[in-house]
Amino acid sequence: MKWTKLTLSTMAEAVDLVSDMLNGLGIEGIEIIDNVPITEQEKKAMFIDILPELNTEDKTALVSFYLEEDANLQETLDAIKEGLKDLSEFTDIGSGLIELSETEDVDWINNWKAYFKPFRIDETIVIKPTWEKLDEVKATDLVIEIDPGTAFGTGSHETTKLCILGIKKYIKTGIRLLDVGCGSGILSIIGAKLGAREVVGTDIDPNAVKAAYENSEVNQIGTETITIASGDIITDTTLQEQVGFEGFDMAVANILADIIIPLSGEIGQHIKPGGIFISSGIINTKKEQVKTAILNNGFQILEINEMGDWVSIVAQK
Repeated sequence: MKWTKLTLSTMAEAVDLVSDMLNGLGIEGIEIIDNVPITEQEKKAMFIDILPELNTEDKTALVSFYLEEDANLQETLDAIKEGLKDLSEFTDIGSGLIELSETEDVDWINNWKAYFKPFRIDETIVIKPTWEKLDEVKATDLVIEIDPGTAFGTGSHETTKLCILGIKKYIKTGIRLLDVGCGSGILSIIGAKLGAREVVGTDIDPNAVKAAYENSEVNQIGTETITIASGDIITDTTLQEQVGFEGFDMAVANILADIIIPLSGEIGQHIKPGGIFISSGIINTKKEQVKTAILNNGFQILEINEMGDWVSIVAQK
């Protein structure tokens, strides 16, 4: 199916009103491009560490949306223009120009899968998408199958690779592992495959809980080994109690520097004395900030590893 894309030029301050007007016309799923900086809360929720530079002096905005091929385009355009005219009486709607373009129907949720292929973390750990086949497998290979769905974590990013290598180096058979921000469950699964007898994962995204359990099942790991809970372990006291205190031999967190900093003040109470804390997702410009936070919260740093622009810190309580 072909779709008509409409892009409306307006002002950032009018976006909410324009969006509400479009919604009243039955138009949903809009895309907004503007130069309004996101808040710290939004930054953390969307797992963004590096933001593009914005021209904050530019107050314009683009609002895009799609109409099906058989929609009454002219009728919709007339209704939008009438709605903009009404809004212009009490807010600056900008130029109000509407540009049209045509696009093919695309499965945006799944088309990225074409680029996710099996790959090696090191000489023994292989990450394989569930829908792909492995041409060559060695007897010594540890193959992890992953379908992240809408959760974070295919294992291909440097931050995840650093975490995996850290887990492999420091893990001991029979330990209890805590995976904060577990995403697709890839670190939890690898921890279990490498010998952890029990793994507890947490994530603020309920979709991650579903994905982590599904991936665990694909890798023949049951709920008697892996438990996933939804919530923010930094602020959720109920989740903190559910996870338990001073019960883990190792904790891993592949998140972001701005989350690891406050997490370093919380995670220690869940780790046994002498336990290992592996953090990753740290952009190199924030390495010193994270390092300082970890040291100030009762840890000694064992090693700092880097890959590309990313940093992983291994510390001991």
